Amino acid sequence: MKPNKNIFKKITIAAAFGLLVISTSCVKDLEQEPRTGVTSTNVFNDFANYPNALAKVYGGFANGGQESNGGSSDINGIDGNFSQYTRLLYTLQTLPTDEAVIAWNDGTLQTIHKMTWDSSSEFIAGMYYRIYTEIAFCNEFLRNVTDEKLASNNITGDNLTEAKYMRAEVRYLRALSYYYALDLYGNVPFVDESYLPGSITPPQRITRANLFNFVESELLAVANDMKDARTNVYGRADKAAAWSLLARLYLNAPIYNGSNRNNDVITYCDKVIAAGYSLKPKYADLFLADNDKNNSETIFPILFDGVHIQTSGGSTYMVHAPVGGSMPSESMFGINGGWGGIRTTKSYVALFTNSSDQRGNFYTNGQNLEINNLGEFTDGYAFIKYKNLTSTGQFGADSAKNFCDADIPLFRLADIYLMYAEATLRGGNGNSATALQYINNIRTRAGYTTPLSSINLDFILDERGRELGWEMTRRTDLIRYGKFTTGAYLWPWKGGIKDGKSVEDFRNLYPIPAKDIVANPNLVQNPGY
Repeated sequence: MKPNKNIFKKITIAAAFGLLVISTSCVKDLEQEPRTGVTSTNVFNDFANYPNALAKVYGGFANGGQESNGGSSDINGIDGNFSQYTRLLYTLQTLPTDEAVIAWNDGTLQTIHKMTWDSSSEFIAGMYYRIYTEIAFCNEFLRNVTDEKLASNNITGDNLTEAKYMRAEVRYLRALSYYYALDLYGNVPFVDESYLPGSITPPQRITRANLFNFVESELLAVANDMKDARTNVYGRADKAAAWSLLARLYLNAPIYNGSNRNNDVITYCDKVIAAGYSLKPKYADLFLADNDKNNSETIFPILFDGVHIQTSGGSTYMVHAPVGGSMPSESMFGINGGWGGIRTTKSYVALFTNSSDQRGNFYTNGQNLEINNLGEFTDGYAFIKYKNLTSTGQFGADSAKNFCDADIPLFRLADIYLMYAEATLRGGNGNSATALQYINNIRTRAGYTTPLSSINLDFILDERGRELGWEMTRRTDLIRYGKFTTGAYLWPWKGGIKDGKSVEDFRNLYPIPAKDIVANPNLVQNPGY
């Protein structure tokens, strides 16, 4: 049973404007006292406040500030819209790949696709601080819902049961953020709920391999404590969300700690698949304003709403930023105008060799396939993905057609199918015929009528690009295949030249922000920076 998402969204936005507010400016500030008069003492002594406190933790993935449209940013010195979680994740996971380029020249933004960034990049720092702000929200919640605190606050009966589910969810959300820290930055500072606000001792550095172990252990623990798959309120994590993240963690284990965990990938993909998810019949409906409705494919989304969760990040960014040139913004996308920003490269377009593939949805009228000028929106085909229209053609909830309703899936069934197939091809103990069937299921939904008789690893990488385009997995996928920095695969403006070139391998990790290296003597800058 999945109650209406707006119930949770309304709670989320209300909580975002007042509870568990933490301001983060550098590593030594990762755990600060709330900057409002609301404290944990008067929040957690009454279970009636727990849903709002939980919603604030979830809200940290959707809204970058304490006011509508990113106002009163959670992070000192960084705009609440630029620093919204999924917008920055898109910037670091999609923009430096074949999937996207951007016309804007804000600050150091152009260095991301050119792969010439350094440790002063405000976008790299913004993601880092967003991750640790979310971790701080989680830690504040967790230190107040220990068994001892729950007992002292007289939380009993059904409320106690629900509080423990909430605690497991927050541990999952913290593990999710630490997963992104592990993936993007490698060796990073580590703080858990035992690191108290106001501590004068800077956080210790944790190695990538040890952080892998922490994320794994947390996910294994909470997978036993969370609600069963597909039984939680829509937008809240359950066991399947934990299994999905475990599968992704294990798939990338050779990069993270040098181990082979393909059998574990298959184990947890099997658990998700057995939980009863199914592919949504029409691919495009996954990214529309009503994608919370009749959606048995999405496992864990980040919620957005044009009325209740207003931000210029999230799906508002994913709808407005790719629209420009001659593109009809209202009739085709349900918005009041495009921002003329992101589009794609000819290398990504070339992945779609069959015109029947519904996922290769490009706007070409007035757009050039060749990108001669990164700053010119009409250089590069526009890629059509998210829309602020419903599956019946209605506009989203915001009457001004500015803020958008579509939720952003972090995990969905098609990704699980693809991970199962890849892990099987890499020597895992999956069934080859089953893996092939999963891939054919995905392709049938995309519009193919002739099933494949065989698949290989290179095909899976291309199919991940086709199926998961702009879903913030591409950088990680290319690194796993040895194609992110090397000359094995080039795309326009990789390395800062039109035809693309290889770059230094140290760029498989982003740098720790320079000011945190100065602030925390326990940290060591990643090689090359």
